[in-house]
Amino acid sequence: MERVHLGAGLSFSRIVYGLWRLGDAADTSADAVRAKIDACLSQGITTFDEADIYGDYESEALFGAALKADPALRDRIEIVTKCDIMLTSAKYPARRVKHYDTSAAHIRASVEASLQRMGIDRIDMLLLHRPDPLMDPAETGAALDALVAEGKVRGVGVSNFRPWDITLLQAAMAERLAVNQIELSLVAPEALVNGDMAFHMEHGVATMAWSPLGGGALFATAREPLRAALERIAEAQGTEPAAVAVAWLLRHPAGILPVMGTNDLSRIARLGEATTVEIDRETWFELYEAARGHEVA
Repeated sequence: MERVHLGAGLSFSRIVYGLWRLGDAADTSADAVRAKIDACLSQGITTFDEADIYGDYESEALFGAALKADPALRDRIEIVTKCDIMLTSAKYPARRVKHYDTSAAHIRASVEASLQRMGIDRIDMLLLHRPDPLMDPAETGAALDALVAEGKVRGVGVSNFRPWDITLLQAAMAERLAVNQIELSLVAPEALVNGDMAFHMEHGVATMAWSPLGGGALFATAREPLRAALERIAEAQGTEPAAVAVAWLLRHPAGILPVMGTNDLSRIARLGEATTVEIDRETWFELYEAARGHEVA
């Protein structure tokens, strides 16, 4: 599978496996998680996307159980995780309201907790999960730089940031913000035209796309023209409509990395099919127009 190089010797598989639903599976044993990892590795999918809050702070531990069962597995994969969202949870009864925290103390404590839960000594890419209105860029930037310098994380980035948020934080940092993970799909294509993608490409920020299938909205009855187009193209190429929708993202010259999340082993085994789907320019616009409900101007 194609790889995207992010600098400092770090690269990601073009398709990333997302672990936000890992705790929702009927079987969350280390063996079941390992089966999902192996299904990814067999296709060249080596990058796994986590966050401290996933599964109400349980997903990292579930993933970590599989890593602890086979320590050699760690060097075959890249691990992305995130911090700064503070959930209200029974695990934190003193927390009154959901909020964000980009303070140096919280970032460091979150990284240490993630390392412990997963049983690893480094995170390949640490992302700030959401823009924090109370972020002190000097403090946050220094904290991220220090974690890279200490070897606890190999690279740093952000998630759901707009260009001005990235510029503000980057100005206070020595390390380069390598990634922005944003919502992007046929049903949420705004980043392609609102300046976000242009900024990423200009500044060499890799784009990870969360919810690349729009949470299933691509196939809703209300989107019949889009669904019909996806099904027709999929049938012609001997694949699934979902693979066509992901291939639509892969066709973009920015080298978008879709983050795919499913607990179904049979579907995991087919995630790589998207890289074989051919999307020419007119097909790309055909799907774009079907999603928007009208032709381009």
